[in-house]
Amino acid sequence: MIRKRLIFLMAFVLIFSGLPMGITHAANQPLAKLPGNANPLMDHKLGADPYVLVHNGRVYVYMSSDSYVYNSNGTVKENDFSMLNKVHVISSADMVNWTDHGAIPVAGSNNANNGQGIAKWAWGSWAPAVAKKSIAGKDKFFLYFANSASGIGVLTADSPIGPWSDPLGKALVTHGTPGMSGVTWLFDPAVLVDDDGTGYLYVGGGIPNTSDPASIANPKTARVLRLGDNMTSVVGSAVTIDAPYLFEDSGIHKYNGKYYYSYCINFSGTHPAAYPAGEIGYMVSDSPMGPFTYKGHFLKNPYAFFGVGGNNHHAVFNFNNQWYTVYHAQTVSKAQHGDGKGYRSPNINRVVHNADGTIQEVQGNLAGISQIANLNPYNRVEAETIGWQAGITTEASQASGGPFSNQNVTNIHNGDWIAVGNVDFGSAGANTFKANVASTVGGKIEVRLDSATGPLVGTLNVASTGGAQTWKEVQTTVNNATGVHRLYLVFTGTGGANLFNLDYWQFGNNTSSNPVTKVEAESMTISGPYAGTISSPFNGVALYANQDAVAYNQYFGNPTHQFSVRGASNNSSTARVDLVIGGVTHGSFYFTGTAPTVQTLSNITHATGNQEVKLIVTTDNGTWDAYVDYIEYSL
Repeated sequence: MIRKRLIFLMAFVLIFSGLPMGITHAANQPLAKLPGNANPLMDHKLGADPYVLVHNGRVYVYMSSDSYVYNSNGTVKENDFSMLNKVHVISSADMVNWTDHGAIPVAGSNNANNGQGIAKWAWGSWAPAVAKKSIAGKDKFFLYFANSASGIGVLTADSPIGPWSDPLGKALVTHGTPGMSGVTWLFDPAVLVDDDGTGYLYVGGGIPNTSDPASIANPKTARVLRLGDNMTSVVGSAVTIDAPYLFEDSGIHKYNGKYYYSYCINFSGTHPAAYPAGEIGYMVSDSPMGPFTYKGHFLKNPYAFFGVGGNNHHAVFNFNNQWYTVYHAQTVSKAQHGDGKGYRSPNINRVVHNADGTIQEVQGNLAGISQIANLNPYNRVEAETIGWQAGITTEASQASGGPFSNQNVTNIHNGDWIAVGNVDFGSAGANTFKANVASTVGGKIEVRLDSATGPLVGTLNVASTGGAQTWKEVQTTVNNATGVHRLYLVFTGTGGANLFNLDYWQFGNNTSSNPVTKVEAESMTISGPYAGTISSPFNGVALYANQDAVAYNQYFGNPTHQFSVRGASNNSSTARVDLVIGGVTHGSFYFTGTAPTVQTLSNITHATGNQEVKLIVTTDNGTWDAYVDYIEYSL
């Protein structure tokens, strides 16, 4: 994390910060994330130092809780980091529509977080890192955070969104931990759970002597620690990572059996060209404990992409067999205030490893990642699942039936809106729209397609429910909502007060013809010893051996569906792919010959709720391979 008190950063700020332009956010217009773009991931709130966990077909992003700090005259201060005492969380299955899971109240010292702080000994929670590990047959989740720059704590949970608890009641790593002497800033954790289940924690940063060229070139303030089997203890002594020109921001990922340690290069002194100031450098090792060898850099300072600088903080992750980096930039603050002022927001762009293991330079941009899966409107959709928005905010909700730390959309005024991308209404389309609302004022929700002024397919009247957290489900009819569209919920009403709060929404489908939900195989989670993507005879996945599989998670409100799979064999033999839902095999699809065909299983009765849907090979005899294009299901 950038530290305002560091004198040597002043030159960088002068060079890379733009002048204030006095931009004022106009209601009814998107702020920084424009429709069609995927970056920044959100613009209704801030989030710094992003880190990613992939779990059950979703990308979870955890961030330091950047929030505007104000002068006595109401103007925004330069970020003083005084608000970094919680962790913001969002998640997505499609990389465009992100669900806001609120904030984890981490720090609890001195009545932080209004007395709700989990770690009662900690006064800060900077730069989170999250991992999951199966312990005693159950997934456990571990959130590591920095107590400012003085130590590393850990929280645990049974789900990626909590509830979280503090298993130690104190810091996991301090300057007194063996091997940690000489670390200037004990912060910015990264965590790796290796293939054998062993955990490793990477921490540290800072320059011991910013006047000494040797100290600038080799700070030797990064460390790696082996974690105990419980992920909440340390085994042995920390090992130094001699990262040249290290500043901060440890990152770790494993690719093709190699371990990649990445970090932000410092801004001090004069650097050789191989170590550009403020960019993300990386080192490679055959062991998670090192030694690591410097190989180059792959992510420029945010100024190069967005015209506003500051520090560089990143994480590299794999989702559906594609590599990405998440990083922060001051794009939202710049759009809102004309100057970043040190307030940061998350972005994601693609990472490419070359054949020799080096990493190509990442192209940061506002376009981001194209949506990788359609959104099913016939399932309950949390209102705080947002692709784009104008004017709204989110808050903790008292509505029942939602996820842990449920949020609702609020601060709704005339002309504000929320939108989501690639909503698939199917060929028959929707005939109803319902929403869970709470209000003391009331207004309307206009259901529009493609833009905030696009075709109006329905209008939902929202009357007062008697309270801002007094919830009522209301419904209206819709027409001409078919196919795949961006969906805009445009809010209208009179007066200056918040019109209403919105918890969730859901469409109902025409009964004359059932809508079909389609999931591309290459967008699913690929597993097994040999499974991989293919581009012929279609873009899909090849299942070469037993236990090769593709899977995704689906919420089922109804217990009976028809399932169809498009696929082929690699030769004239018959390939078999089994359908497994919630761990139960419900039938098999058979593909004879190389010409793609669609095979169907009808009237499949299965468990309801959130279920894993898997296509898997279990009867391979070495004479055929199965190619899978997509799976569809309908009532």
